[in-house]
Amino acid sequence: MKKNVLKYYIAAFYLCSTFVMFAQAPDGGTGIEGDGDTTPVAPIDDYVWVLALIGLAFVFIKLRNYTRQTNPS
Repeated sequence: MKKNVLKYYIAAFYLCSTFVMFAQAPDGGTGIEGDGDTTPVAPIDDYVWVLALIGLAFVFIKLRNYTRQTNPS
């Protein structure tokens, strides 16, 4: 039981730390504000809700298939 809990703690720590490590600074990650960097930002914010819906649909489809396999009726 302790090994399972330890695995969850390690996984949560890893996921939280990588999320913070890959975070981008508000000025584009250069460390200098107003340096004239005009690189366009990736428009992933426009599609987050679409990706969330696709993910939820995938989870429900997999869950339905799993319950059909375990309870054949």
